[in-house]
Amino acid sequence: MAERPSARQAVALLTGSFAEHAPPPRSSAPDGPLSWEGYGASRARAADRTGEAESVVYGTADVGGRSCVVLAFEFGFLGGSLGERAGDRLEAAYRLARERRVPLVSLVATGGSRMQEGMVALTQLQRVARESVLLREAGVPHLAVLRDPATGGGWATVGAGADVILALPGAQVGFAGSRVRPADADPAAYTAEGQLAAGHVDAVVRPEELRGTVTRWLTALTSPAPEVPPPAALSPTPLPATGWDAVRQARDPARPRAEAYLDAYFTDRLPLVGDRCGGTDPGTPCGIGLRPDGRSVVYVAQCGTATRPAGYRTAARVIRLADRLGLPVLTLVDTPGAANDAEAERAGAGAAIADAFTAVAGARVPVTTLLIGEGGSGGALALAAPSRTWATPDSYFSVIAPELAAAILKRPPEEAPRTAEQLHLRPQDLLDLGLIRGIV
Repeated sequence: MAERPSARQAVALLTGSFAEHAPPPRSSAPDGPLSWEGYGASRARAADRTGEAESVVYGTADVGGRSCVVLAFEFGFLGGSLGERAGDRLEAAYRLARERRVPLVSLVATGGSRMQEGMVALTQLQRVARESVLLREAGVPHLAVLRDPATGGGWATVGAGADVILALPGAQVGFAGSRVRPADADPAAYTAEGQLAAGHVDAVVRPEELRGTVTRWLTALTSPAPEVPPPAALSPTPLPATGWDAVRQARDPARPRAEAYLDAYFTDRLPLVGDRCGGTDPGTPCGIGLRPDGRSVVYVAQCGTATRPAGYRTAARVIRLADRLGLPVLTLVDTPGAANDAEAERAGAGAAIADAFTAVAGARVPVTTLLIGEGGSGGALALAAPSRTWATPDSYFSVIAPELAAAILKRPPEEAPRTAEQLHLRPQDLLDLGLIRGIV
C-alpha cells in the first residue's frame, strides 16, 4: 500500500503560502485523562514519526488569491484521531475563520475518536458541532476535502458538516471504519465514489486538480452577484394562440432545456449534488454558477422530468445554503409535475415538496424564477419565486395538466384541448392574472 500523504503534503496540494498558527495553550499534561497504559509512549512515537505534536495542524493561507483558514489532519499521528488537544486545534481553526470572516478549508483524514481518551475524546465532536453552528450563523463558508480515510466522528462532523464536500479518488469515506463495519457490507458504499452516487459528496477531484477546483469554489462561495435578471429566451417560438398550443410548444422535444439555459447564462458551473439523505435526482441539477462578470449565483433547475423527492430536498438544501452565504438564487422551472409513483411516496414526496416551498418562502436573498417549459401543478410551483417569476413564450403553468383535469371532470380525452383553454395557462394569461412579472 502506498504511503498516505502527510497533513503538510495535503496542504501543499492547495497552497504554498501556509502559515501555521500555534495551538491554544493548555496547562494539563498531554497524556490524557484515563491514564491509559502506554499512551504517552504512543504519542511520543507518533511525534517522532510525523514531526507533529498532534493529529491536526491549522493556519492561514492564500488559495488562488483568496485568503482562507486551512486545517489538515495528520493520519500518521495515531490515525488522525480526535482527542482533547486535537479538539482545541479544530475549535481554534473554526474560530479563526469566523473572526476573520474567511472561508474554512478542511483536509480530512481521520479514523475517528481517540480510544485512549475515552468519552473525553468523543465529546470533541460536540465542540466541533458548536463551532460549525457559529460558522454558519456568521455566513462563513466551509469546504471539506475528504482524504483517505475519512471515517468516524471526523467524517460525521468536520467532513459531512461542511457546505461543500469534495473527495479524492478512491478515498475510504464512511462513518464506520474498515475494522468495525459488518463483514458482509458492500465495500463500494464506503468509497468517495459511492458517497457521490448517494448524494453525500459534491465531487470527486484528482489531486492534481485540487488547487484549481478549490480556487473555483472559493470564488463561487464569496462573490455574490448583486442581482439576478431572468435569462433571455433561447427559442424564437411565438406566443401560443391557444391553451393547447401552449401545451404542445412546452412539450416539444426540440425546445431548449435547462442545460442550454444554464450554459448560456453562466461561464462556469460547480455542482452541488444530492439531498444528504441518500438520494439524488439527475433531473434537478443544482449548484453555483459564475456569470461573465465573475459574480456567482446559486441555481436550481428542472430538466423536464417528473421531479423526485431527492430533487426537492437537494433544492431546499442548496437554497438555504445560498441564504446563509448571501448568494442570490436562480430557479428554472420545467416539469410535468412531481413524481407520484409508489417509490416517490415512500421517499416522502409531500414532505420534500413542502421543504422546497418553505426554503423559497424563507429565503432572504433574491430568488428569480424563469418558467422555461412545463409548469405542472405544485411540483413546479414549489420552486417558483412569488412575485419574481418570468416565463418564456414556449411555456405554460397550470394547476394540473389538461388531460388530468379533463379526467377529473369526467370529460373524454378529446376534451383536453378545450380544458387547456379554460385553465388560462398560456404565458400571456399568466401575465394578465398577475401570476408572473413578465414574458422574456
